[in-house]
Amino acid sequence: MAEYKEIMTLRQVAEYLQISEVTTYRLVQENKIPAFKIGHSWRVKKEDLNEFIEKQKRGERF
Repeated sequence: MAEYKEIMTLRQVAEYLQISEVTTYRLVQENKIPAFKIGHSWRVKKEDLNEFIEKQKRGERF
């Protein structure tokens, strides 16, 4: 399995969450997963992604 750094690409996020890249992109576009752009590429802080996961575990809707 790939080693995940502090900043992740959408492909890495999709693999980490075990969802499709299309779904990952949609969640980012809808501001449900916090992300930012560098040039034309989206990036996600692993810390923000883990917070998103914890909210899902608590049953918070996104």
